[in-house]
Amino acid sequence: MWSTFFVTDEEGRTVGPAAAGTVGGAAPGGAAQGAGGLASLMSGRSTFGGNKRRRTTSTGHTMSEAQEGKIKLAFFVAIVGVVLTVLGVGTEFWVELAPPKSFYNNQTCLTAHYGLWKGCTKTLWVADIDPERESCGPAELPGESNCTYFKFFTTGENAVMFQKTTQKNLNVVAAMLALFSLFLMVMGAICITMSLSKEILFFLKPASVCFILSGVLVLLSLMVFHQSVLAFLASDHTVPLHHELSWSVSCIGCAGAVLIIGGILFLLLALPYSPWQRCLPQKNSSS
Repeated sequence: MWSTFFVTDEEGRTVGPAAAGTVGGAAPGGAAQGAGGLASLMSGRSTFGGNKRRRTTSTGHTMSEAQEGKIKLAFFVAIVGVVLTVLGVGTEFWVELAPPKSFYNNQTCLTAHYGLWKGCTKTLWVADIDPERESCGPAELPGESNCTYFKFFTTGENAVMFQKTTQKNLNVVAAMLALFSLFLMVMGAICITMSLSKEILFFLKPASVCFILSGVLVLLSLMVFHQSVLAFLASDHTVPLHHELSWSVSCIGCAGAVLIIGGILFLLLALPYSPWQRCLPQKNSSS
């Protein structure tokens, strides 16, 4: 007596029939039919998986090793900009103020430097200053230093140095722009981390926007701060002052440029085609 059973896949669909005999018997060709059913089942699974992988690749949800390496390189460029921004924002060497070294007719002279958050005054020995230098400084020379945080963000008071008054509105705007740029850098870094971990190229677009905007805001913060320095110098002319932008400003300027470059690199990597191939098409060998 013969009985027929059907081979089904894991979703319950019938793949093919196979015949089996009674106990102790075997149907002629039954093994071949069973093998054919299993072969069709395995081929159906492999085809389904292969189509899925091809669909994923065509929609851009996966990235090759070359793309991943390029993204990591662009991320390194952006991280350099973030480090320079943190270094510049966290230090108080944005501008140095120095009266003439002979203004006080003493063996010491007073210099000052400040940034976004606090200002410092420093007493230097005139003998330590370069004889060819007319003003007191630079601030890197050894001396007694006194630093205080600005009260712009607490009581709203302006700071007074060398009988000149700061413009708190401009200083607050410069600080807020710097903080918002740091926030955008964090958001861009999160997008890049998700893009690398999930292998999704879509996150490169918001990351590029975040890094480009953060670079622009950093440069705007620098411009607003420079205007606040000019307003500070124009508030009083009793004490002549020589001012110069210091190394913290150099860090901020370089950071803004590096962040914009990093954002542009992410934007180019997010494009579905290579811009170099569009701008410089290769000559067809057949032509």
